[in-house]
Amino acid sequence: MTATGPSRDDELRRHRRELRERYRVEREKRLRPEGNQQYLEPSGRYAHLMDDPWTERVDREPVTEDVTVAVVGAGFAGLVTGARLVDAGVTDLRILDGGGDVGGAWYWNRYPGAMCDTAAMVYLPLLEETGYVPSKKYVYAPEIQGHARRIAEHWDLYRHALFSTQVTDLRWDAAAHRWIVRTDRGDTIRARYVTMGTGPLHRPKLPGIPGIQEFGGTAFHTSRWDYAATGGDPSGGPFTGLRDRRVGIIGTGATAVQVIPTIAPDCGELFVFQRTPSSIDVRGNHELDPVELDLRPGWQREWLMNFATLQTGGFTDEDLVKDGWTDIAQRIRDRVVASVGAGEEFTPATIARAFADSDDEKMDEIRARVDAVVTDPATAEALKPWYRQLCKRPCFHDEYLQAFNRPNVHLVDTDGRGVSRIDATGAWVGDTHVELDCLVFASGFEVGTDYSRRSGFETTGRDGVTLSEYWADGMRSLHGIHSRGFPNLFVVGLAQGSNLISNVTHNLVEAATTIASVIAHGEELAAAEGADSVEVEVAEDAEASWVGAIDGNDAGLLGTADCTPGYYNNEGGPVGLRERRNVGGYPGGPIAYFTYIDRWRNDGEFRGLEFRTA
Repeated sequence: MTATGPSRDDELRRHRRELRERYRVEREKRLRPEGNQQYLEPSGRYAHLMDDPWTERVDREPVTEDVTVAVVGAGFAGLVTGARLVDAGVTDLRILDGGGDVGGAWYWNRYPGAMCDTAAMVYLPLLEETGYVPSKKYVYAPEIQGHARRIAEHWDLYRHALFSTQVTDLRWDAAAHRWIVRTDRGDTIRARYVTMGTGPLHRPKLPGIPGIQEFGGTAFHTSRWDYAATGGDPSGGPFTGLRDRRVGIIGTGATAVQVIPTIAPDCGELFVFQRTPSSIDVRGNHELDPVELDLRPGWQREWLMNFATLQTGGFTDEDLVKDGWTDIAQRIRDRVVASVGAGEEFTPATIARAFADSDDEKMDEIRARVDAVVTDPATAEALKPWYRQLCKRPCFHDEYLQAFNRPNVHLVDTDGRGVSRIDATGAWVGDTHVELDCLVFASGFEVGTDYSRRSGFETTGRDGVTLSEYWADGMRSLHGIHSRGFPNLFVVGLAQGSNLISNVTHNLVEAATTIASVIAHGEELAAAEGADSVEVEVAEDAEASWVGAIDGNDAGLLGTADCTPGYYNNEGGPVGLRERRNVGGYPGGPIAYFTYIDRWRNDGEFRGLEFRTA
């Protein structure tokens, strides 16, 4: 008999077992019993991080007025809502935002190297309507905020806006059939309808590290970058204030991945404190040529649907975007097709196996790329991510890994524990102290906290019930937009809708288009019946049915068995009813939702909503 070695299938099974065990071990290191409570609100020496460093707050007289629609938030959610309302003939608007200009997350995020990880042709909304073509496949923050301004100018939204104005209270007046909006400027705005596009990416959070208040050097959050201390500006360096200084950055997520290679050449020494490495795929950025793109009427919707279809495992004739999001999805899809073609049944188990195999393949490639780029073997090993790609926000960059080949850049890997404590002169990792002159927190924004905390105000509906109380066991809605007991209130977001996390703005445009259709219909009814206003509210059974479908959908949260903790999976904590509802999406997936909601808003029936003239 001739002895034979293990087969290819045997090797794959062994590799899969080893990966799962490594993923489990790395996850266990990072589990924190505090979950989302491990992060702190800015206070003490960091209280100023809640202020606006970009625009001086100018005193003005309080505004008292009646409007048709109050739009809370002037990020892309509020802007596309305003644009769609104007398109629908609803022009009596008031837009409110705590920032000094439009842009939302892209108003606040002006850190060096800031850019979007989703291709600009699908990320920037309303490109076709404004006649704009992005300069590159992936554009930097100044261009993104510039497009936000372009939308505001194109639809004449600036004249409706109150900036540097924070909503402090939103309350339904049942007798007047109006929402009463109050602000920190003393404004009182009575609105027939209110849209809320406050988003999760504007309220900075800090790591709960002991001694964080004691640091004696310069310290700031990336979303409130201190250019006075570092030099440079949002368009680039040189960062003269960092020369000859020992700079520490805490966090290695999507923000830090962009900051680190941008400031590294100008730092005296740069220390990167890493709890969990990000997965860094190729970005391959390049300039765009409008002529080569052959942009015909309807082009952006075609690109959006093409991206969403491929990213969620569907079929198209071509891949228009060609990025890391569509790549992993197509690998999964093709494996499923091959298995079914070989005689297997199309079952959830088939999909799960295809997902696991494709993810293993992709993550092996990403880890191999680290070895190919980073010259120091120990640093390379520490930079390898040991989890499934979609456990954390995937990153794409062509200079991040290379930055660790610079002699002045030092990776301080904490083996999943994080920084132990901070003192007046630096940071501790275990028994090792790193002296620092400047400390940068790349710790992100509040995502898993209550909606009212993230928005900065409470919303009180019928009979004095607050939105926080109504959503105590998780979000309850129809379409992710309407909630029972909160008439004429519309939420502009992702949850309980399409929930396409790879391209947030696609969700926002669809929600805004739907909201504008409902409000325009309500105004038509009021005019036809000579009524002062119309109350629009989701029917109790319609909301219950929609929430029931969300409760039964497992696709919203990635499993926690082999996922490193992060904001995608409730920081590795239990996934209960509340978590499922807060991040769940339409059971059929994004494409099915987009198709459904387009038909729903255009058939004139508005099923599930009650319209009452007042």
